[in-house]
Order: sequence, then C-alpha cells, then structure tokens
Amino acid sequence: MTTKRKVILITDGDEYAKRAVECVAKQYGGRCISSSQGNPSVLTGPEIIKLIQKAKSDPVFVMFDDSGFLGEGLGERALKFVANHPSVDVLGVIAVAAKTRQAEWTRVDVCIDKFGELTPYGVDKFGVPELEMGKLNGDTVYSLDALNVPVIVGVGDIGKMAKRDDYKEGSPITKKAVEIILERSGYYDETKGE
Repeated sequence: MTTKRKVILITDGDEYAKRAVECVAKQYGGRCISSSQGNPSVLTGPEIIKLIQKAKSDPVFVMFDDSGFLGEGLGERALKFVANHPSVDVLGVIAVAAKTRQAEWTRVDVCIDKFGELTPYGVDKFGVPELEMGKLNGDTVYSLDALNVPVIVGVGDIGKMAKRDDYKEGSPITKKAVEIILERSGYYDETKGE
C-alpha cells in the first residue's frame, strides 16, 4: 500500500500566488505543482493527481483558480476532485480572499491579516479584517464548506497585500498560513516520528 501524499490546497493561481507558493514550498522542503498555476486553472483534477504522485517530497502545494467565474468553475471542480482523491491526505486549505461581484464565501477556521496577525474575522483581498467572524469572500471558495479538511486558513491576495506578502521578502503571510496548517493538521507530529 502506498503512502498518501500530504497536500496543501490554495485557492489562487495567478503569477503572484505562484511565486509566493513556490517560495514557501521551498522553505518547508515541499514541492509546488507550478503547472497548477493559471487564472483560471487549466489542469483537470486527474492531471493534477498525476503530478502530485510524481512530486519528489511532501507537503505538495497545489493552486486552483476560477478567475471570478460564478458558481463551481474549473478550478473548483479540480479542487474537489483532488481533495476527495484516495491517494491524497489534505493537510489544509489556504482560502484566498477576492473582490467578487457575486458574493461567494466560505467558513474559515482562522484568518491572517496583512500584518501577520491572527484574527477570527474574515479578511478582504488587501488583508484587512472584515466585519463577519469566520467568513471569507473569494472566487474559488464555493465548494470548501463541503470538503472534509482539518483546517481552512483565510488570507488576503497571496503574494500581494501591499507587498507585505512579496516573495522577495519570503512571503511571510503565506508562510504563516502554511505553519498553522502544518501544526493543526498534525503533520509535524507525523514527521517527528520518522
């Protein structure tokens, strides 16, 4: 029996997100499926699963993006397929805020604002806390509530937030989101036993 691959899902796929996720994956010894980048996503769920299985190390970071498409777009279809695939163990999701014309939202366990502070309130794409607790608006978050994942961390627009998450600075907001996911999913406990 093969070991399930440890995966972190990210609901953004533009060039800024790609740079930030690649930067953070390297810091944690993981792999970013760079070809999952796209605005909107172009790879299907089965194609992404093949790439995850070929990745050299865990955790594997995968990006999904609907590019503002209303309802369940290509990115979300691929995300659901990957999240429910028997060969992967989803450690958590980084839910990325967006300014959507159609209010798609998801529940989140915690958010990180643009200053790197944890907040129980949702954040907007600039990383500024919103008024509602535990709720984040975004364009690729439509299906997250239906997934069985250990933790969903909400953040502003990855790689941006007025350059506070710039990859040249080590993408500190994205890095903190990954840290929370690795801690709360029990991944660190698993790796200590190896």
